[in-house]
Amino acid sequence: MSEFKTITPIDNSIYFQKEFHSENDVKTTLEKAGTAQKLWAQLSLNDRKSYIQKFVDELVSHKDEIAKEISYQMGRPVSQSGFEIAGFKERADYMLSIADESLKPFYPEKIDGFERYIEKEPLGIVTILSPWNYPFLTSVNVLIPALLAGNSVILRHSTQTPLVAERYKEAFEAIGLPKDIFSILHVSHKDTSTLLADKRVNGVFFTGSVKGGYVVQEAIKNKFIPCGLELGGKDPAYVRADADVENTAINLVDGSFFNSGQSCCGIERIYVHESVYDDFIKTFVKETKKYKLGNPLEKEINLGPMVKTSASDFVRTQIKDAINAGAKSLVDESLFANSKVGTPYLSPHVLVDVDHSMSVMTEESFGPVVGIMKVSNDDEAIALMNDSDYGLTASIWTKNKEKARELSKKIETGTVFMNRCDYLDPALAWTGVKNTGRGVSLSTFGYDQVTKLKSIHFKEI
Repeated sequence: MSEFKTITPIDNSIYFQKEFHSENDVKTTLEKAGTAQKLWAQLSLNDRKSYIQKFVDELVSHKDEIAKEISYQMGRPVSQSGFEIAGFKERADYMLSIADESLKPFYPEKIDGFERYIEKEPLGIVTILSPWNYPFLTSVNVLIPALLAGNSVILRHSTQTPLVAERYKEAFEAIGLPKDIFSILHVSHKDTSTLLADKRVNGVFFTGSVKGGYVVQEAIKNKFIPCGLELGGKDPAYVRADADVENTAINLVDGSFFNSGQSCCGIERIYVHESVYDDFIKTFVKETKKYKLGNPLEKEINLGPMVKTSASDFVRTQIKDAINAGAKSLVDESLFANSKVGTPYLSPHVLVDVDHSMSVMTEESFGPVVGIMKVSNDDEAIALMNDSDYGLTASIWTKNKEKARELSKKIETGTVFMNRCDYLDPALAWTGVKNTGRGVSLSTFGYDQVTKLKSIHFKEI
């Protein structure tokens, strides 16, 4: 049996290692999850809610320890990692609060002599494949509604953040969740495909790369089941002439570089109206230079290493290629002593004189770099925003709400923000278009993804 190792980006040492679960473990887990699910679905929704609320409270009670574990596993500064558990609780609490309304039967207009309604039933066994960049926030989106709807859940978490799965398991055990309703599997890519292909798996939800999304689709090609795919983005922002330049720049710096830019909905490209371009650039660069790059365990640090050296190498190559093609970097890397080639530590980069012939403006960077272009009008900005294979979020920065509403109808993304970015509102559908994937999580519509419909049509005699 082989094992995996989690290498911390802090110093490239081994932080955690464990044996992979075997193919036989996968089969046993599926068998037990199927049996347990039938009993779980028979409980009342109130009983299921009680278990899940206790689980949320139990997990949150360990927030300080968890924050440090996140920093060790993927490099986010400990000063920011607490945000992850706060966000976990916000989303979990919201999905709990709307469960009754979201899962209740639908009754059409009455017809004498008939009883008719539509029930929402659980899918059965739901498998969640979660990434490392927001390890709790990506998994909670499906985990809570799936369990509340009466499904059993098997979680396969990234081997970069395996302790997230372990924390979930410990919390569920601590509150006495019936056995095998929730299970974790640390499995290889090959055994993950075997798991997904198994006929007992009734729904799959994956967050990750486009390439990974194709692998998931291939694994389930011989069966027809719900499959949610959230595959990232190249999210744009448009700064209109009437924007509050200082507020906009400050917020877009945060949207670009929080979590070292390793966010599906982080800002990766910005289009600025020519009339405010110079002022915007000046403020944006000034704010960027305030970042402190270093060991994420130190409280004063607000920019940690990227998840691994290969990731920082990829971003460095994008930056180098852009500069060779005529782009200019406005932030000198020498200002950040810890930024070193051959390590995961990379300073923030602000690139101007960029265009869409450069990969840094079209391919997902997933790192601390942003390209900024000058535009002359709304139409030019919208055309550039839509010139992307991705469509997760976009933001418009303006004082004119009606103009933002008008432009939002032309933007090809799942979410359009005005005067904010890089945020998931649990009351709204989290979804995307194009290569960002398909499906919905969060909001009342998130419950539709983890349930199936059954129509009841009774004629009275």
